[in-house]
Amino acid sequence: MTAGPTRPSFVPVAVSALVGAVTLTLLLVGAAKGWLGPDVDRGGFFCEAERDCLLKQPANSLSNLGFVVAGLAIAWHARRPEGQLARPRLATLMAVVVTLLGPASMAMHATESALGGRLDMLSMYLVAGFATAYAVMRLVGGGVVLAGTVFVGLVVLCEVVATAGSVPVVGHTGNAVFAALLVATAGIELALRSRRRRDDRWGYWAVGALLAAFGIWLLSHDGGLLCDPHSFLQGHAVWHLLCAVAAYCLYRLYASERCGTT
Repeated sequence: MTAGPTRPSFVPVAVSALVGAVTLTLLLVGAAKGWLGPDVDRGGFFCEAERDCLLKQPANSLSNLGFVVAGLAIAWHARRPEGQLARPRLATLMAVVVTLLGPASMAMHATESALGGRLDMLSMYLVAGFATAYAVMRLVGGGVVLAGTVFVGLVVLCEVVATAGSVPVVGHTGNAVFAALLVATAGIELALRSRRRRDDRWGYWAVGALLAAFGIWLLSHDGGLLCDPHSFLQGHAVWHLLCAVAAYCLYRLYASERCGTT
């Protein structure tokens, strides 16, 4: 007697939607009430001129909704068994982490406050730390405890390194350690290719989206070739959208993986 088809679980969708709704609401209320502190021009380096409205950088703020959409798309795919990752509930966790990127990055661009900037960087460390920890877990054949330990350790490391100062090209050590984690993740994923059956096209698309995003990011700072402070079309907004695409593609790479070797 064969088992019937497994019914989809909408828990990932419900959890991600709730997280997105609550954090976006808190962000908008916090921006209106000044909960995140005074405007210190944090994020002013990203070209868009400050507007006299609730969202000080509207394009750079609203483009972060791409992460919320990507998180919900991950959750929607994760509702079925074939959308799960190597361990239970990790797909839901990834959906939540990607969803949180939206309100957290929006906190900086909407308020240009110091706390908003910290939330923006923390969300970047969370998603990069997740990707690296998940890669390490699969590389060494470990479990959730190992992945969680690596994840927490990497986020703490990022927070510590971020205080070290400025560096060429990427601006400061916080951005540098974020980039280093992404490069390390890509290296581990390449090492895993011979061990796993998966659709590597998703990985190529993720890397392509990230490289395109980084090129636009570099050209979209104040004084950059793509900088037009008063335009609603901002290069940094495109960076957000392409990074959201990359996050979704990375999840689809994970979800396409099966335990057997090729």
